[in-house]
Amino acid sequence: MAKRGKKYEDARKQVDRETRYEPAEALTKVREMGKAGFDETVELAVRLGVNPKHADQQVRGSVVLPHGTGKTVRVVVFAKGEKIKEAEEAGADFVGGDELVAKIQEGWLDFDVAVATPDMMGSVGKVGKVLGPRGLMPNPKSGTVTFEVEKAVGDIKAGKVEYRTDKAANVHVPIGKVSFTHEQLMENFNAIMDALIKARPAAAKGQYIKNISVSSTMGPGVKTTSGQDAKN
Repeated sequence: MAKRGKKYEDARKQVDRETRYEPAEALTKVREMGKAGFDETVELAVRLGVNPKHADQQVRGSVVLPHGTGKTVRVVVFAKGEKIKEAEEAGADFVGGDELVAKIQEGWLDFDVAVATPDMMGSVGKVGKVLGPRGLMPNPKSGTVTFEVEKAVGDIKAGKVEYRTDKAANVHVPIGKVSFTHEQLMENFNAIMDALIKARPAAAKGQYIKNISVSSTMGPGVKTTSGQDAKN
């Protein structure tokens, strides 16, 4: 097991690993422990009571965080015709068609989110094996395969994040930076939790929200409740 640094060990002493703190207190602890030499990302991790092996129990979607993630997101748009201009005017960082697909085939991946119009998916599919494993493949369920390019790019730039269960039924989502105010982190936290609860599959039985924790990039996880009974 890798040895943890002194700052991490000191931070861990401030957290009772058996206690489920209310969200407000948990996020306060995370902000106080975020003492690295950079603005650490605050991440929400949720264990769901679903079986991702079954298609009808997969949880996937997206939500625009009220205060964004604090990260500058580079957006590439695969489009043609008048949609190219629409994407450029919406603020996309890279816009193009088959030439961008060829560029990716050569190893270029300097972007964080990819959007594609439906008529470009045939071309984008050629690099599916490259984009898919990296979570960059445009998908209709996340709103990144659409003719509404202006809205898609605008939402992403405004702080839209995607959530999706992994093989162990966990969801990991960034909800801001330790430099955010307490209120900003709380509102982003609540936005994600609301979205996850609304996304509960009909096939999911028993306890749906099993475990929740928040942490900063270099800090320990802090267990918390959903906060749905007493927000803020």
